Amino acid sequence: MRVYIADNLPNESIQHLEELNQEVLLNPKATSADLDAGIGDAQILIVRSTVVSKACIQNSKELSLIIRAGAGVNNIDMGAASDMGIYVANCPGQNSIAVAELAMGLILALDRFIADNVSDFKSGKWNKAAFSKADGLYGKTLGIIGTGQIGQELIKRAQAFGMPVVAWSRSLTDEMAEELEIDRAESIKEVAEKCDVFSIHLAQNAQTKGIISKEVLASLKDGTMVINTSRAGVVDEDALYEEVKSGRLWAGLDVFNDEPEFKAGEFSSRFQNLDHAYVTHHIGASTQQAQVAVANDAVDIVRGYVQQGQVRNWLNRCEQTEAPWQLVVRHFDKPGVIANVMTELKDAQINAQELTNVIFDGKKTACCTIQLDAEPTNEILNSIRTRQDEVISATLLKRT
Repeated sequence: MRVYIADNLPNESIQHLEELNQEVLLNPKATSADLDAGIGDAQILIVRSTVVSKACIQNSKELSLIIRAGAGVNNIDMGAASDMGIYVANCPGQNSIAVAELAMGLILALDRFIADNVSDFKSGKWNKAAFSKADGLYGKTLGIIGTGQIGQELIKRAQAFGMPVVAWSRSLTDEMAEELEIDRAESIKEVAEKCDVFSIHLAQNAQTKGIISKEVLASLKDGTMVINTSRAGVVDEDALYEEVKSGRLWAGLDVFNDEPEFKAGEFSSRFQNLDHAYVTHHIGASTQQAQVAVANDAVDIVRGYVQQGQVRNWLNRCEQTEAPWQLVVRHFDKPGVIANVMTELKDAQINAQELTNVIFDGKKTACCTIQLDAEPTNEILNSIRTRQDEVISATLLKRT
């Protein structure tokens, strides 16, 4: 197989791919426009933040697996991948510490005006009086939206600074909150009303798009820091911009709308001239430690795919088909048995939506489970069951 890598991966990870007898096509400067033209005859595509569009997917005729070397997959057209039968997998959790470290760094930087300190020093300005007015973090309440792995890593770091934590997440229970030694809020708005620092750690999807609304931002106290190291789209950026521009809120952002897609070059952003905004270059996951961990995880997904035909962290698999019937066929493990069963179903215009086949110890018998979109007639079932030299039994079940 050929593996096309559209971003930088450590040399060690590339060597591991080559040890799997994979031909590696490395193009770390690839843009979405480059990918739109297709990736030739490569079967596997590994990307970090580069956009994988419908055009890329349709123009890459051999592509069968896309691996996001990171957690979020909003840069990949999942619908187009599913329509073409292309696996999409990710590497969650491997960069959680790195992102949490940056979030904590942005909190500290805003509180102590670190970027302005450095900028004035390099410009030959001494401004100790102005920069000595930090509040300090001890005793300030950190509000966290999203208590996944990144949120939990930030909780640990905030608590080490003596910051109490109040959090909201759809999955956060009272028991989990007690274990994390935090307060659980009933809503995002409740977190906003209680906190001094508001840090967002949500994946972007249809449910979270714009979830940090104008109303949520308006609920924050004057002087609250808004930290976003997740995805720009989860925040109403126009409302955030106006709040920061007015001087009421501070912002520490690693992501923003219309972020440059290229790796280096000139750009402009409306946040550049705001005194209350510190913006980094979408580097939350970009520590050497995190990059190695994510790359190794991506290699492990490739290994499972090429050696076992399995995709770990497969994201676009249908959770459950709508097939109302399930046919369970216990059979002798020899050539043609499943093919003959499928021919019976095909002749009856019955679609097999999902099929699994497992082998028993001794490798003489197996069990095939087939999800069907229609009920086979007794005639079809009897035809399958009477193949006595092939089929042990065939049982039809109604799925609930």
